[in-house]
Amino acid sequence: MKLLECDIPGPMIVEPSVFGDKRGFFLETWSESAFLEAGLELHFVQDNHSRSQKGVLRGMHFQNPGAQGKLVRVANGSVYDVVVDLRRSSDHFGRWTAVELSATNKRMLWVPEGFAHGFLTLEDDTDFLYKCTAPYAPGAEHTLAWDDPEVGVKWPLDGITPLISEKDALGQSLSEVASFA
Repeated sequence: MKLLECDIPGPMIVEPSVFGDKRGFFLETWSESAFLEAGLELHFVQDNHSRSQKGVLRGMHFQNPGAQGKLVRVANGSVYDVVVDLRRSSDHFGRWTAVELSATNKRMLWVPEGFAHGFLTLEDDTDFLYKCTAPYAPGAEHTLAWDDPEVGVKWPLDGITPLISEKDALGQSLSEVASFA
């Protein structure tokens, strides 16, 4: 397994070791000892799975209080995965980074506490899986506007209007959200 730094500190791209032959492939999607050896001490309490069609945008979500760290991956299809630093004490507050995650590249992304997270599906029937370090707490969930001009995420929309939930349509601007210390 390799960990690759993103262009802002905190999030990490995880490239698992993949073992393939004529039958297919095998990879570990989670190994506590391998992540510990790589310097990430993580304790997960919940696994989630969503399926979306091409053009669905989910996010930008976070919890405060009860922040969640997330280890995210794609089992089928592909996404443009985005995180935004919401730690006011960070030199990178309000900055975003993105990575394409797909069933083909088998990459994962570690999203630490203190970041908003969202993704745009690039293919139909995309299965998105993620492990969380804290349980879902509906009363603590917040949404940063996916299209906040102050953040300026460059989504690969190719002229389409993304399909978003009512909740995501009500996302707040960076200056309004319940950011972290």
